[in-house]
Parts: sequence; C-alpha cells; structure tokens
Amino acid sequence: MIAFPNIDPTAFNIFGIAIQWYGIAYAIGLLLGLFYSKYLIKNNNIKKEFFDDLILWITLGIIFGGRLGYVVFYDLSFYIKNLSLVFLDIRKGGMSFHGGLLGVITSTYIFCKIKKLHFLKFMDIISCAAPIGIFLGRITNFINSELWGKTTSLPWGVVFPNGGLTPRHPTQIYEAFLEGIVLFLILNYFYRKKYFIEGYCASIFLILYGVFRVLIEFVRVPDEHIGYLLGNFLTNGILLSLPMILLGCIIFLKVNDKYRKNIKK
Repeated sequence: MIAFPNIDPTAFNIFGIAIQWYGIAYAIGLLLGLFYSKYLIKNNNIKKEFFDDLILWITLGIIFGGRLGYVVFYDLSFYIKNLSLVFLDIRKGGMSFHGGLLGVITSTYIFCKIKKLHFLKFMDIISCAAPIGIFLGRITNFINSELWGKTTSLPWGVVFPNGGLTPRHPTQIYEAFLEGIVLFLILNYFYRKKYFIEGYCASIFLILYGVFRVLIEFVRVPDEHIGYLLGNFLTNGILLSLPMILLGCIIFLKVNDKYRKNIKK
C-alpha cells in the first residue's frame, strides 16, 4: 500500500485567485507541445510560424470542446436546467478528454482549410505532441484525488483521502504511463521512420489511446452520477473510446491503401 502524498490541488494564490495545478498542467502541456511540434517539423516543409497561429486554435478547441464534451457526454440533464453554469462553473471541474479531442480535430481542420494546409500532416504532429499534455493532465488528476480506480490488494494500491480506507488502483498513474509515456514513445518512433505515411500517427493515436482507455476503464470506478451503462463493465469512457478506435482503424486502412497505390505507380 502506498500513502497518498496529499498535495494541495491549489498551487498558489494571486490576489486572492486560486491557481490550480490542473490549470498549470494545461498551460505547460500546451507550451511543451508547441516547442516539441516545432522540433518535429525542423526537417519538414512546414513553417514554424503556422504552429504559433495554430496553438490559439488548439487551446480554444481544448477548452470549448473539453467543456462542452463534459456537458453533453457526462451531465447533460443538469446543464440543460442550468445553462448559465456551462462555462461559469468551469473552475469547479468538468472537462472531457473526448470532447477536447473533438475540439482539437475541428479547430485544426478549420485552420488548415483557411490556410490551405494538409490536415492529416498537422494532425500527425499534434498526435506526437499530445501525450505530453495527457501525461501532465493525468498526474494532476492524481494530485486532485479524482478518477481513481477500484479497490485492490496489489502492493501499489493507494488510499485516496476521498476513496475510503481501502487501497485503490491509481488509475491516473496507469493512464499517465500508457496514454502519456508509452503512447509518446510509440508515436514518435513511427514519425521518425523513413517510410512514414501521412496520417499514420493520427490513426495510431486514435487506436492506441482508445485501447489503453478501454483497458483502464475495467479497473477504474465510473462516474458516480452515471455508473455503469450495461452490466458491470460498460462505462461512458469505454463507449466514447470505441468510436475513436474505429475511426483510427478507418484512417489507418485508407492511408495504407493510398501508400500501396502510390508504390504501384
């Protein structure tokens, strides 16, 4: 059993305004993602300035997509009755990864259309950098003592202050490792391959994140106000991750088919 470090979710206060670790993680994740994206494109035919412009679009996509995703996917009935709290209540939490993903995809697509750029090429780079932010976000989930797992007798079980007296799976750490570190290493391995095909990393990101999330959902406690959607296994997280895997497979097959056709020419 591991004792919970009990870190204050509030990092510091400025003029009476509480600055949360979660917000800091978002900011650092975006900055590190921007710097790393610029590093990846140094041998590519993409101007670094495009990412300076794109980062604003991505930020808006994460905030609006993540918040609206939470409202729609996790607590729609409440927010229909309390529309004023959709964004006024954001400091109290309530962001959806899947909603943020949709926001980033949408904002990047619009940006690329306006600038006449290759959408999948940019999504490949974003996919390679995204695990940095995901890692930091999951670490702050752990600091906030939220999204923890089911009870366990494993030696690394953690007793969370709001999770009872029994050790639980530190699913936030599992996700930080799989969706952050492992996904980062795999994506960047493929991106550096000589035979890299445009769209590969974007498809692999969708597939592997979805698979990792589904696996972790089996040891993670579902949202209290939602519970299980079917039996004792189908959660909202699984339901939202399955379309990710399907979309990733479709993109993967299409880019593979395009690659084979180009070879035959």
